[in-house]
Amino acid sequence: MRYEILGPLRVTKEDGTCFISAPKMETLLATLLVRPNEVVSADQLISEIWGAAAPRSANAGIHVMVSNLRKFLARPDRTDSPIVTRAPGYLLDLGDDTLDAHDFLDLAARGHEHVRLKKYAEAVACFDRALGLWRGQLLGRPPASPMIVWYDTWLAEQRLGCLEANLEAELELGRHRRLVPRLYSLITEHPLHEPFYRHLMVALYRAERVADALDVYRTARTRLRDELGLEPCRSLQDTQRAILVGDRRMGLVRLAG
Repeated sequence: MRYEILGPLRVTKEDGTCFISAPKMETLLATLLVRPNEVVSADQLISEIWGAAAPRSANAGIHVMVSNLRKFLARPDRTDSPIVTRAPGYLLDLGDDTLDAHDFLDLAARGHEHVRLKKYAEAVACFDRALGLWRGQLLGRPPASPMIVWYDTWLAEQRLGCLEANLEAELELGRHRRLVPRLYSLITEHPLHEPFYRHLMVALYRAERVADALDVYRTARTRLRDELGLEPCRSLQDTQRAILVGDRRMGLVRLAG
């Protein structure tokens, strides 16, 4: 069985892919998937599902939802359930099943290791596979429960790190021209994320578009000053200065562009 949370939550079994229509039961499964193979207390589950508005019948409600979730996850070839009762609550026993978030993290880690070894083509392949697992926002909607909010924030940072490393590896391979449209799109999506401006400046400079590269710096500086009252970070300023003086290191690539 495969669990997927990098987008709308879905479960793929031998007979096809299933979605959970009940929001509270979906939150229950998502909470257990955020901490697979770990006990999540009943009190924690109640807090995640109802927050401060938990009814008196919350404990009974959790029991009913767990029972329904076990039926949802049932497989004809197994009598046991991945949802295990263990004091003071429940855990999801991942066993041989897979979780797309774990696959993403494993692929990203392999990509970073390839970068460390200067195996940039292999790194890009891993990063592309990792990023390709994302089908949209975690669970397909803004998270409301505290544990999932934390996990969403942490995983979003991992995704940004994967994107940045992928772009750097692509630049090392001399793929600056093909990166330009993608980087403009990423800046639109993340207008205050300075590393994307730096990557775009480098890509434009290597594509012999010096004026455009400097214009990107001006855009970044204006946005940062208007939105945050800050000057660009040191690496962005250093990139601008390197372009202005024609630092030969700015044009170094490992393959032809």
